[in-house]
Amino acid sequence: MRTDSTSRALQLLSLLQTHRFWPCAELAARLGVAERTVRRDLDRLRDLGYPVDSTSGRYGGYRLAAGAHVPPLILDDEEAVAVSIGLRYAAEAAVSGIEETSLRALAKIEALLPHRLRRRVSALHSSVASLRRTVDDNVIHPESLSVFAAACRDHEHVRFDYLRSDGESSRRNVEPHQLVTAGRRWYLVAWDGDRRDWRTFRLDRIREPRPVGSHFTPREVPGGDAAEFVANSIGRTRRHHDATLVIHTPFTEVEGVLQWADHTVEEAQAEHCVVGIRSEDLGRLAMTVAEIALTAPVTVIEPAELAGAIERLAAHLRDPSPYARLA
Repeated sequence: MRTDSTSRALQLLSLLQTHRFWPCAELAARLGVAERTVRRDLDRLRDLGYPVDSTSGRYGGYRLAAGAHVPPLILDDEEAVAVSIGLRYAAEAAVSGIEETSLRALAKIEALLPHRLRRRVSALHSSVASLRRTVDDNVIHPESLSVFAAACRDHEHVRFDYLRSDGESSRRNVEPHQLVTAGRRWYLVAWDGDRRDWRTFRLDRIREPRPVGSHFTPREVPGGDAAEFVANSIGRTRRHHDATLVIHTPFTEVEGVLQWADHTVEEAQAEHCVVGIRSEDLGRLAMTVAEIALTAPVTVIEPAELAGAIERLAAHLRDPSPYARLA
């Protein structure tokens, strides 16, 4: 009898965790027991720390409420696998400090998975490799996410210092409306009060965001879609330097190198490919070409300034330092 009541309580908890409102009669029908038994099982869940709200009367019923602490969760097979996979890749997110927390949570969940589910999760993890950047220049702090998420929700003005792409810093006073993710980067869509226009800000370039305390009336994001607005804003970003390269290998051989560069494949042949690359800085273009050259020979078609920069880079690499000559 004890096993039956425990199993029934777990089934009842699973129903309540959908967070819908359940009339007592419907719960009794789902569990195949009397309403009195349902009420007794609900009291047992309350004793275990699950906050169950109740409404009396003809249309009364029960709902699982948010409590002061996190009680144990009941997950079905698909939910457990989804959470495990999500935590694994959250450990590689661009949010500083979340990696260790995600791995701790993942270890707890995987330790409880039955063998059949642990094999499914393990098969996926072993079949997928993640390419990490050698320099994480777009890592953001969880505090920034918290500040802007709350400001978007509460319609509160925020001030911060913003590092522009040209290296200059400026003070901003904005009305945050929406956070948008694009790969490993996070963007804030906000109305800039000083410039009287909509702006897109990269969160990794924001320093010391501070809620002001004053509130604003939300505006409609241009086009009605914050993600689309960010996509259009990124596409309009001015690139000061464009280059055309002939890479003497199939594009598939250098695709991994180019995935971090703003590029366009103009021609792809069996023996070579023609690629256009763009950047805000000539030095960054030269470093991109140098990285490609580690895989295959590269010919710079244009501009001449880039070819000159690469020649200077090669000369510096060939010229031994005074310390090397003394060795």
